[in-house]
Amino acid sequence: MKAVLCTRYGPPEVLQIGEVARPFPKKKEICIRIFATVVTASDCIIRAGFRLSFPYRMIGRLAIGITAPRQPILGMVMAGQIESVGADVSSFKPGDRVFGMGGFHFGCYAESVCWPEDAVLAVVPANLSYEEAAAIPYGGLLATHFLTKVGLRAGQRVLIYGASGAIGTSAVQLASHIGAEVTGVCSSTNLELVRSLGATAVIDYTSENFVDRKDRYDIIFDAVGQQKSRAAMLESARALSPNGKRISVDSGMPRLRRQALLVLRQLCESGVLRPVIDRRYPLDQIDMAHRYVDQGHKRGNVVVTLS
Repeated sequence: MKAVLCTRYGPPEVLQIGEVARPFPKKKEICIRIFATVVTASDCIIRAGFRLSFPYRMIGRLAIGITAPRQPILGMVMAGQIESVGADVSSFKPGDRVFGMGGFHFGCYAESVCWPEDAVLAVVPANLSYEEAAAIPYGGLLATHFLTKVGLRAGQRVLIYGASGAIGTSAVQLASHIGAEVTGVCSSTNLELVRSLGATAVIDYTSENFVDRKDRYDIIFDAVGQQKSRAAMLESARALSPNGKRISVDSGMPRLRRQALLVLRQLCESGVLRPVIDRRYPLDQIDMAHRYVDQGHKRGNVVVTLS
């Protein structure tokens, strides 16, 4: 089968299309024919070899591979159709349309992947295409994890820094649904997008520093990570209300749960949560997709399609 191989760390050009053996499910596994995947910021950080500050670079390489990823097929998110199931699988059947996130197991930059039956996987929302479904798990699951971790409640004032990215667009919608008063921070080109997702106020970070306002927030959520947000977050405590909390996507390893994905599925079907897709690329242009995500200005998700 066709797959994208990353046999060394480096720029997008290290990603090469190749042929690999098609996987077959073990007793408790399912084999999924992938129709859409997503290039995430995490994918790009891994492909580049964790160009982060020490010790995060070493921790990343120890976990994923010292000189190259141990699993050369990257990609942690997918939407597709089940091709076959193992003898002991009872939750899914061939023909089911599914979507999910496999985390650091990777393997989604390929025509097929095998996942355990108990993976973070669910039936595709009835009102979404494969491409739209693939745009939900990464941002939706991470936003759910961190907003839950910080205990966001109805009536609280929350500021989401990086509100137009994959995690940010999900966080704005989820926080608004909870009943929080949402302020989104993004660039001028994305202000209307963030408003349309449920933000009651928006701040253009290119012309204004949110800490200089008189507004105070119960929660400040950094949805882009300290590699990009460090300067903006240095004085963010000044914008917190008494007993306010700050949290970042870099605040520990998120726990991915199927139950959270099932909730996201329901929210999509009810129209509360909608996918945000910036660009679409075919699999053989995945290097271009990585190059675009590397620029750091994508709106929502960059989807890669497989025919």
